[in-house]
Amino acid sequence: MNKPLRILHAIRSLNPAGGGPIEGVLQLSTVNIRAGHAVEVVSLDHPSDPWVQACSLPCHALGPAWGKYGYSSRFVAWLREHRDDYDFVVVNGLWQYHAFGVWRALCGTNTPYCVYPHGMLDPWFKRTYPLKHLKKWLYWPWADYRVLRDAAAVLFTCEEERVRARESFGLYRCRESVVNYGTAGPVGDPMRQRVLFLEKFPELRGKKCLLFLGRVHVKKGPDLLLRAVAEIRRRQSADLTAQLHVVMAGPDDHAYGTELKTLVTELDLQTTVTWTGQVAGDLKWGAFYAAEAFILPSHQENFGIAVAEALACRLPVLISDQVNIWREISADGAGYVEADDLAGTIRLIERWLLTPTSQWDALRQHAGASFQKRFHVYAAAASLVHVARQWRESTAR
Repeated sequence: MNKPLRILHAIRSLNPAGGGPIEGVLQLSTVNIRAGHAVEVVSLDHPSDPWVQACSLPCHALGPAWGKYGYSSRFVAWLREHRDDYDFVVVNGLWQYHAFGVWRALCGTNTPYCVYPHGMLDPWFKRTYPLKHLKKWLYWPWADYRVLRDAAAVLFTCEEERVRARESFGLYRCRESVVNYGTAGPVGDPMRQRVLFLEKFPELRGKKCLLFLGRVHVKKGPDLLLRAVAEIRRRQSADLTAQLHVVMAGPDDHAYGTELKTLVTELDLQTTVTWTGQVAGDLKWGAFYAAEAFILPSHQENFGIAVAEALACRLPVLISDQVNIWREISADGAGYVEADDLAGTIRLIERWLLTPTSQWDALRQHAGASFQKRFHVYAAAASLVHVARQWRESTAR
């Protein structure tokens, strides 16, 4: 019988505003704990941060960390002292000190670690932010290149991510592994959650809601969504667009959020867009259940936890071909896929609006089946344990 594992997740911060990787850590850990494994988290948060206090896992917060890079003088020393307490360490994300710190503390020891890049090696960043990429090149050879090179495994959540990761840096070497990834899906009463959401945002009752849920960030293409809706309203009949309403669900209290709200006014979409801010729990699931479709016209998306959550709610998805799981979505008939530009986003929304109800109902069935087949967190948790045990068995020979 396999012995339970002692797993430590390392992450820059547990702040939920950071998006999918944080949710992934929490959900993977919950399933692994239910399976009998022991799971803890180490982060560079301050111990008094509210998300640390609310964390359901044992959390070692070693901040405050310095700057965006998140340097903490305590991090490496703590890992070296406690490394024998764990069978496997999981690094979540790159380009910040928690990743390099794990390498400094564990390289050459008998405590293995693996890395989830979470899409941070995607060449989109090189093309879009060339100056930042140049800075990363200066940092790469002596830091994150070594982090990946010496990892027991580098875990990619789909084949598309694995292939793209090779394109960012000429100096690249690691033990690649494509693993399952996903989410646990909704809990609670869908009808009550839908009612709860509509009670909080009563202007959405009777509307044909198109849901954008996640970080309000330029790479996710929210500006394309707004411009596409404005163009569709201009060129399609009022009968087709009268009930169309965009729900923007995610943290928007920042400069880019303000920029988008100004764009809404310029496009005369004030009565067509609702900003909910960040939603969680029943309110988040209610947003999915109140929507007719989920949209993510992203320029770069490694996996998209929100995409998997939509599928779990049997909600078809409208995504760009820069969301790395687009091939799986297309193959399963769980939504529509187009290019990550204005023309592609317009096509996504028009295809949805023009789809007969009976066909859309079939897409709902396909969405739910796709989630169960590919994106349930149980498969992801099992993949992580399998990687850890494979490494332990290989080193024991």
